[in-house]
Order: sequence, then C-alpha cells, then structure tokens
Amino acid sequence: MNDRLSDGVCALGEPFGGNMAMTKRSGSSGLTRVDVLVLVVMGVLLLLMVGCFASMSQNQATRAPCRANLARIGKAMLVYANEYDGVLPGARGPNWIWNGPVIWNAPDYETAYWIPGDGKGGRATISSCFYLLVKYLQMPPKVFVCPADVGTKEFKLADEVTCPPDFKLADAWDFGARPADNCSYTYHIPFGMYGLTTSRDPDLAVAADRNPWIMSPAAAGGDFSLFNPDVPPYNGTVRTARMGNSVSHQTDGQNILFLDGHASFEHRSSCGLDSDNIYTKSASMNRGDAKGTMPVYATYYQAINARDSLLVHEREILNVLDNADDQHGRRPMRPDLDGHRD
Repeated sequence: MNDRLSDGVCALGEPFGGNMAMTKRSGSSGLTRVDVLVLVVMGVLLLLMVGCFASMSQNQATRAPCRANLARIGKAMLVYANEYDGVLPGARGPNWIWNGPVIWNAPDYETAYWIPGDGKGGRATISSCFYLLVKYLQMPPKVFVCPADVGTKEFKLADEVTCPPDFKLADAWDFGARPADNCSYTYHIPFGMYGLTTSRDPDLAVAADRNPWIMSPAAAGGDFSLFNPDVPPYNGTVRTARMGNSVSHQTDGQNILFLDGHASFEHRSSCGLDSDNIYTKSASMNRGDAKGTMPVYATYYQAINARDSLLVHEREILNVLDNADDQHGRRPMRPDLDGHRD
C-alpha cells in the first residue's frame, strides 16, 4: 500500500516538478507564424473597438449638456416673448438687415445697431439676437457654448481687448468682437417676413447646433454638392444624408430646439415641418423641403415661407486668403462654396 501511495504521490507530483513536466515543456511546440498573426490582428481589432466605443461614449456625453443648454435657452425665449407681445428674441426692427458686426461695446442702442438718424433700418447679427437673453434675462454666456463645438469658448469680458472700464455683461450688445467664437448655436433668421412669434407652429425648429454649410471655429463650410437626403424624392444614402448634419457632433446628428420649448437630438437635418431641412432655404414656395438650397451670407436673406426653418449662425472671421491651413487647422472655404453678402 505504501508503494502504491508512494507511486500515487510521485504520479501527482510529477506534473509540478518531475520528469513528466520536463518532458511536456521541452516537447511542447511554440506558436506558428499564423498563430502570431491571428493574435496581432485580434489585438488590433480589439484596440479599434475600444477606441470606437470610447469615441461614441464621449460623443454621447457631450450631447446631453448641449441639449440641456438649448432647452434652457428655449425656456428663456418664452419668458422673453411673454414680455414682448409674443415675439421671440430678435435684434430687429422695420427694414433691419442681417449685416454685422454689431458694435458690441457701444454706449447706446442706436450706435450698436448702426441705426441712422431718421431711425429707419438697422443692422444686426444672429448672435446679437441670442445676446438679448444675456442682457435682459441674465443668462450666463456659457449656456451658449456646446461642449462638443471645437474652438468655441465662453464669452468673458476679461478676454476682450476693447472692453471699457466698469463694463458689465448687461452693457454689451453681442458676444464680443468675434461673436462666432463665443456662441455655438444657430437661430431661425429673424429678419424679413418670417420672424419668430409664439403664434407659429409649435413644432417649428428655432435653434440648433452649428449649420454645416457656414464657416465656424471648428471647420470651413461643407461641400453642398456631396449632400443628398436619404428620403424621397432624393433617395440618397446614409453617407450622403449625414453630410447635412452639424459638425459639432461628428455629423451623427444635431440637438434642436423647437418652438414649444422642447429640445431633442435628431439624426437627420430634415426634421422640420414637412421634413424640412432646418439648415437650408426651402426650394418650395409653400412648404418645407428635405434638401433645399445652400444658405448664403446675405443682407436680405430670409426663409421662403412660414413652414421653412432657416437656422444660421454668424460666420467665423477668417483672415487667411491663400490655400494654407489657418491657425485652427481649418482649410479656407473655396470661392464657389463661400457665402457672401449682397
């Protein structure tokens, strides 16, 4: 029995230090080149998947605070409208035009908006319409910055070179000398026949992330010829439809504020009334249009009908006129794509 027990212990012990273990190790074959290649490929794929999920997670994380910003702006707009006979914020009057810059640090209303002596007409920016909520409702400027909007930062008087002494946020008329750098959001163009009032359709899109066709701190305007919605009658692909999404969220979609005050993330820009494209001027005279026409930066630019959402932002000021990248790494807009004033 002792011999058997001894044999058993020896048999059990051999794999951990006996000849059997030595035989297995020395006799085991190494990995082949194919095995190594498979492991390398699997490792690369795993890293790519981790990077992809991390990017998706980061993108998802920036959507929520951006959407919260727009919802907060929407509530403030309705408060403002309640004080101004149902009219939403708009630095405008009879015969006013979209033609900045606003003199953001001007001492009075007439100087800020270039109002002539006879009081007829004036000039304003899209961002100066938003700024009325800062000026009169004390909204923090940081609410107007989307966390995903690269190159845009909170407006602070301390960053302005031409800020007068004892100047306060309530004294300003716009988000500084370069408002496009301090305001992330587009707004339904308030100039012309179809300004915003609370009597309009509650599902009308009134504000959203950056317009993909207008230059911003993050990117030059997109190539409109590459855009085609994936809905009838255009029947484009997912790829061509995504070309019409805001760059703020990696063209996955955009956060949108509607007139009734709710904000949501939409994966297509053709989410307005009648599937209207919120970033373009409708090609129809009486309804929305999923594609529309590329927006231009023009003084008398306006929506074509009451169901047409036309959300635009102030164009980034760019002094680079050659083909080199600018200091933010953007390519200048091509002359045939660049918006212009009339």
